[in-house]
Amino acid sequence: MLKGIAPCISPELLKVLAEMGHGDEIVLADAHFPGHSVNGRVLRADGVRIAELLDGILPLFELDSYDTPLVMMAPVEGDQLDPAVEASYLTTIRRHVPRTEAPERIDRFGFYNRARAAFVVVMTGETAKYANILLKKGVTPVGNA
Repeated sequence: MLKGIAPCISPELLKVLAEMGHGDEIVLADAHFPGHSVNGRVLRADGVRIAELLDGILPLFELDSYDTPLVMMAPVEGDQLDPAVEASYLTTIRRHVPRTEAPERIDRFGFYNRARAAFVVVMTGETAKYANILLKKGVTPVGNA
């Protein structure tokens, strides 16, 4: 066990976060997401909610400042979003990165394509619909590494 590392961050996830470079993307996927079908590199965080993972990851992870750092799936026509999902994520994210804008929403198949190209997909215990979120890693400021 390490001091300052949230218990929800497994050794494997910590290693992957350290291996990621600027522009690499990580998908925090809900329990419904076809992670193993779209990406060969999948970590499991069963039983862990995405907001909890965000709270553990963001002290360790710089969000990209050049491109959109947060992406979520837009609802399929006829489906409804639960606004509380994004709101809970933004509350957690803004605790660590205060001026973060709301996530960009892209269609389901566009999100799957981004997940295919992502550095890793983390399958969580999140059960909310349309709860997947993609984070793009930025450059750690000099002196903060």
